[in-house]
Amino acid sequence: MNNPLSVTSLNAQIKSLLETTFMQVYVEGEVSNLTYHSSGHIYFSVKDSNSSISCVMFKGNRKYLKFELEVGQKVVIRGSLTVYAPRGNYQILCNKIEPSGQGALALAYEQLKKKLQAKGYFNPDIKKELPKYPKKIVLVTSATGAAIEDMKKVAHHRWPLVEFTLINTLVQGEGAAYDIAQSIKYADSLNADVMIVGRGGGSIEDLWAFNEELVADAIFNANTPIISAVGHEIDYVISDFVADVRAATPSNAVEIALPDINEHRIYLDNLHTQINNYYVNHINKKQEVINNLVNLFKQNSVQSKFKIIQSEIDLIKSSYENRLKQKIQYEENKLSQMKSSLRNEVSLNLKQYQNQIDYLNEKYKINHYENKIKDGKIEISKDNKKTSLDKLVKDDKIILENLDFKVSCTVFKVEKR
Repeated sequence: MNNPLSVTSLNAQIKSLLETTFMQVYVEGEVSNLTYHSSGHIYFSVKDSNSSISCVMFKGNRKYLKFELEVGQKVVIRGSLTVYAPRGNYQILCNKIEPSGQGALALAYEQLKKKLQAKGYFNPDIKKELPKYPKKIVLVTSATGAAIEDMKKVAHHRWPLVEFTLINTLVQGEGAAYDIAQSIKYADSLNADVMIVGRGGGSIEDLWAFNEELVADAIFNANTPIISAVGHEIDYVISDFVADVRAATPSNAVEIALPDINEHRIYLDNLHTQINNYYVNHINKKQEVINNLVNLFKQNSVQSKFKIIQSEIDLIKSSYENRLKQKIQYEENKLSQMKSSLRNEVSLNLKQYQNQIDYLNEKYKINHYENKIKDGKIEISKDNKKTSLDKLVKDDKIILENLDFKVSCTVFKVEKR
């Protein structure tokens, strides 16, 4: 009789045999007994109508699983057989899981879309409106992508007044979703008017980062209005539904975000014409009123009042005409009128002062003693002071003088006529 094997030895031989024989298996079945463990591993079973087998997908391979496993879901598993020796159980160690008859990415897309829709991420009532005239737009995309140049060209022709801030972001490959989400959070802190999140076209795998829940959360929680501009017109990603506005392409996002400067030029031209016509008509009506007032003043022959009111009328007319130009022109004209008035007033005052000076000068010349002497008059001095005849008394010592002579004498007698 042969020596019996221990249970451990038997399990070890079975483990070695199964794992070397079934190094790679493909199994199709229905998911049951599903458990997402806190360790990050997934435990479940796949079954058909007659039997089932345990499966495990460890955390390291789970990161490549694009969709969520659900009970009753039919899947195709690629993996290998392994034995858990302590209990003697065998199971499939899953390396890759695909939905049966459907691509993993397509299923993951639909699953996340339903989940976010249930959470209200797509609710049109919470979408933020884009500003009509954005001054600053922040771009969350790759600095090396061709989409950047296309967006710059569109902006230059459409509204060159806008300022762009680029946040260079990884937009495909491993870690892209995290980088996009972080860039969105940073861009939201820059107080921009609009944020454009996107990239140029590519395969579904290239665009997949914009189908990640991490990116959807960042867009939903942002305060800045966001335009999702991923791929081409036929490409729809999760970020398109969560964002406030979806653009067919990055270039289209710029067209949506910016007003058309040519349309505004036409609008301003039309507005200028309307304003011009309005003020011309308004001035014509005022002119008619003015003409009526002028005729009324003429009929009443109140010349002085007419001049005052005419000045006010001219000021009103000037005011309306200046509004057709610019407010500043009006102020300059008003200042010019004030200067003119001041000059007239100063000129008038100077003329009055000059007249007074001329008058005083003439009086001075008339009363100057030399002129009096020239007219045959003689100056009388007493005690070295000029005096007159009516102030002389007998025995006064006086001096009589003109331009040619000076005589000292004593008053002998004073007679009043």
